[in-house]
Amino acid sequence: MSHPNVVHLESIAPTTTEEGPHRFTRRQLGPPAGGVQLGCSHVTLPPGARSWPRHWHEVNEEAIYVLSGEGVLLLGDARVAVKAGDYAALPVGEAHAHQMRNESDVPLEYLCFSTMIPFEIAGYADSGKLAIFAGAAPGGDKSQRRLSRVPAPTDVDYWDGEG
Repeated sequence: MSHPNVVHLESIAPTTTEEGPHRFTRRQLGPPAGGVQLGCSHVTLPPGARSWPRHWHEVNEEAIYVLSGEGVLLLGDARVAVKAGDYAALPVGEAHAHQMRNESDVPLEYLCFSTMIPFEIAGYADSGKLAIFAGAAPGGDKSQRRLSRVPAPTDVDYWDGEG
């Protein structure tokens, strides 16, 4: 490696999520490169897959840059076709609830950037859940979180009610 703040995509071990239609591979690039206040993940959605449940942030802003393939970005009430070269800003607030979907027959690859403020409230537009995180931002090192709670009338799992 030429510098501790430079990492190569293939040197980062991927994590895979498979929860119903939510299927994706993610490589977190920010922390291995020494990033603290700005996160970046490389995400690959296989054909027919969705990213995380449609959600919004109250604190952390996100952005997406599409590297390859085509997909659909659900953003607020809109369905926006996206392709390689497209950049989308995802401001905070319920009006900017978002989710990436791959409705094509080839993989969709994109970079997802996020501010990494360690206290966050996230809302889930389809299930009505609200999550509270403290100690590490969503997407950050979960072992550093002092609080990670999805309050509900009864305890529910993160994926409950998400389609």
